[in-house]
Amino acid sequence: MSIHVTLRYDDARAAIAYLTGTLGFAEQAVHTAGDGTVAHAELSFGDGVVMLGTRSATRSATRRGASDPFDTGRAVVYLALDSADAVDAHHDRAVAAGADVVHGLVDQPYGSREYAVRDPEGNIWSVGSYRPQVKP
Repeated sequence: MSIHVTLRYDDARAAIAYLTGTLGFAEQAVHTAGDGTVAHAELSFGDGVVMLGTRSATRSATRRGASDPFDTGRAVVYLALDSADAVDAHHDRAVAAGADVVHGLVDQPYGSREYAVRDPEGNIWSVGSYRPQVKP
């Protein structure tokens, strides 16, 4: 079993461009709705996958008066890298690509080297060397 984050964006195509161009994700799949918006996309980062879609693809349900239980607003997502040096290099790449850094590089007391950026729609992407593990 595994766990995967799913996010909704007003402009999922712009989010895909940001995540691939600024944070180094790789596009795996993009499926469009009848109106041409991104209904479902999958982007990989290392051995993980984030799924995303266009918020407007579900607005027809909202217009009918029903709320969309999957449209939860902004999120904080953590990307785990293999080393402090990898975090520093990732930070430099993101800054060069124009990322909005909301938390500069820092060494945490629990041993992680990390930083955080805000994507164009307000989600926070924290990048660090701490790698949580499932305990047996």
